[in-house]
Amino acid sequence: MLFIIDTYAWVEYFIGSQLGRKMKELFNNPKNKFVTVECCLAELKSWTIRNHIDFKEIMNIVEANSKILPVSRNNWIEGAEIKSRRMKRIRDFGLIDSLLIVKQKEVGGKIVTADRHFKGVRGVEFLRK
Repeated sequence: MLFIIDTYAWVEYFIGSQLGRKMKELFNNPKNKFVTVECCLAELKSWTIRNHIDFKEIMNIVEANSKILPVSRNNWIEGAEIKSRRMKRIRDFGLIDSLLIVKQKEVGGKIVTADRHFKGVRGVEFLRK
């Protein structure tokens, strides 16, 4: 199975939470493949700055466990359209979340997250307690 890892899932993995342990279980299955959309790297960088964590170390782990997918101009434009539609139902739906949906359409697989914004989105693997 191909998984697109949301920033939320990465953070839970890095802090070693119960949800993060679910992520670790996915990593331990050799049948699973993982990708990280490059815009999530900016969110991870922001998280490491706020928490005084070495971003290079985090980046090494991300690169060792997933392929980094670039975001194209068309991805950004389609993401803006998805964001506008989703905001009619979820007021604070983010552009990065929209880009994950765009990439999911592009490459298939499931988005792995615990982010409530993805409730009702097809093809999402929720990390649950």
